[in-house]
Amino acid sequence: MFQSQLEQQKIIKANEFRSAGINPYPHFLSKEISIAKFREKFSYIKDSEIKRDESVNLSLAGRLKLLRVAGKSTFANIEDESGSLQIYFNKDALGDEFYTLVKKNLEVGDIVLAIGYPFVTNTGEFSLHLRELKLAAKAITPLPEKFHGLSDIETRYRKRYLDMIMNGDIRRDFALRSRIVSLVRKFFEDKGFLEVETPMMHPIAGGANAKPFITHHNALGVDRYLRIAPELHLKRLIVGGFEAVFEINRCFRNEGMDLTHNPEFTTIEFYWAYHNYKDLMDLTENLLQILLKELNLGQILEFDGLKIDFSKPFERISYQNALIKYGNLDENLINDKERILAKLKSEGVEVNESLDLGHLQAELFDTFVEDKLVNPTFITDFPISISPLSRRSEANAEIAERFELFIAGKELANGFNELNDPLDQYERFKKQVEAKRAGDEEACEMDEDFVNALAYAMPPTAGEGIGIDRLVMLLLGKKSIRDVILFPAMRPLKSEQGENSAKALNFNENLSENSAKNSSKNENFKENLAQKKE
Repeated sequence: MFQSQLEQQKIIKANEFRSAGINPYPHFLSKEISIAKFREKFSYIKDSEIKRDESVNLSLAGRLKLLRVAGKSTFANIEDESGSLQIYFNKDALGDEFYTLVKKNLEVGDIVLAIGYPFVTNTGEFSLHLRELKLAAKAITPLPEKFHGLSDIETRYRKRYLDMIMNGDIRRDFALRSRIVSLVRKFFEDKGFLEVETPMMHPIAGGANAKPFITHHNALGVDRYLRIAPELHLKRLIVGGFEAVFEINRCFRNEGMDLTHNPEFTTIEFYWAYHNYKDLMDLTENLLQILLKELNLGQILEFDGLKIDFSKPFERISYQNALIKYGNLDENLINDKERILAKLKSEGVEVNESLDLGHLQAELFDTFVEDKLVNPTFITDFPISISPLSRRSEANAEIAERFELFIAGKELANGFNELNDPLDQYERFKKQVEAKRAGDEEACEMDEDFVNALAYAMPPTAGEGIGIDRLVMLLLGKKSIRDVILFPAMRPLKSEQGENSAKALNFNENLSENSAKNSSKNENFKENLAQKKE
C-alpha cells in the first residue's frame, strides 16, 4: 500500500503538518452551512455596492478541487455534496508561518474547513474570504488528472467513491434514486399500506423461480438461502390479519449479470387483501404518473433512443394476443408444441424439447414480443405452468390471473391474484419439486409451512413486485443497472482471483468441519432429549 512516489510525497506532507503540531486527521470539526445554502443565503452580495459582508463569520467544509497559489494569496475551489465554491485566503489572514505551511503542503484532494465571510472578487465570482483555515483530512492518494477525469467505466464501478468525488452528476443521480424510493414509500403509506420487514435468510428457496445463494448457519447446523423474494412471508402476514403490506428491500439471485440484472437487487413487493390484479394495474399506473409529476419529467420519456409515451392509458393485452399482435405469430402456431419448436429452431433459439406448452410460449414471448413493448403495456393472462403461485382463471384453468408491466422492452413489474387454495398450492409445489428433480434448478421447493398457513384461510388477495433498480433506470434514463446501484457486483480482478480461490477453499473446509461438528451436536442433543423423555 501507498508505494507510489506521489503517495510517499503526500505522506511526507502529512507528517510536516504533524511536525507543526497540526493533526492531519482531526475530529470534532463541524461546518455550519452547506455550500448551496451559503450561496442562496448570501446571493444579495452580488448586488450590493461593497460586494462583501464582513459581519458574517461562517464555517463551510469541502474537498479541494482546484488550487491556485499566487505569492501571498491563494484561490481555491472546494466542493461538498451540494455544490462548489471559490475560496480566497492570504498571508495576512492566516499568518506568515501557517500560510507558508499550507502553501507548501495543502493539495487538491484534501478536505478543509473554511471560516470566513462572503464577497465577490474583482472578476465577479461569488466567493468566501477566509479568516481561518483548518485541515480536516489529508489525501494520500492523488485524484485523477482534472481535465480527463475518471472515464474508465470499470474503475468507476469498482471505486464508486472515486467516481462520486470526480463526477458530481453521479452523486445527484444517487440522491435522486433515494428520492424515488422515498416517493414510492410515501405513495403506499398514503394508500394505507403498512411497511414491514421479513427475513433475508430462508430455510427454503422459494417465492420465485430462480437459483438461490446458499449459506450455512453454524449455530443451527443448517443451510440457509438468501431470499429470492419476500412473497411467501408477506402472504403469511395477510393470513395473520394485515390487509395491506409492503416491503422495500434486497433480494438475491445466483444468476448471470447483464444490463438489467445484478445478483443482489432492490424490489418493492406489496399485497392487498380484498383486491384483484386489475386493481393492482390501476395502482401501478397511478404510481408511475405520480413519480413523473413529482420528478418533473413530463409525459414523454427518452430512454436508450426510444420515446416512451405515458400520456395515454397503459395498454392491456393478453399473453396470447400479444404473441399474435407484437410477435406476428399465427394463432394456430402458438398453441402447437411441434410448430413452436420448429419456429424457435428456425430462429436459432436453443430450447429444451421437453418443455410444456406454457414454457414454450414463454420462449416465443422472449424472442418475438418483449423488445417490441416500448410504451407502457400490461401483459395479462399468463400460462398457468409458468405462474406457480398465481390463482387460476375461473374461465380457463390453463390461464393465471396475472400481469407483467413492460416499458422500453423490459419487464418492470409482476403481479397477480394470489393463490389461496391450500390444496391447489400443495399440488403445484409438488410439480415444482418434480421439475427440480428433473433438472430445473430454478424451480420452487416445497414449503409445507406456507401451505399450512394457507390452510388457516387467506382472504382474496392480489400481490405485486416492482424492480426498484429498473424503475430508477427508466426514470433517470440509464441503460445499465450498474449505473443505479452504488456498489454493483463485479468480476474479481486477476490479481484477486488466486487470493479469493484460496479463501473460498478455506471457507469450504471450515464449512464442512463446522457442519460435521454441528451435526454431531444435533445428534447428541436428540439423544439427550430422548433420554429425558424416557
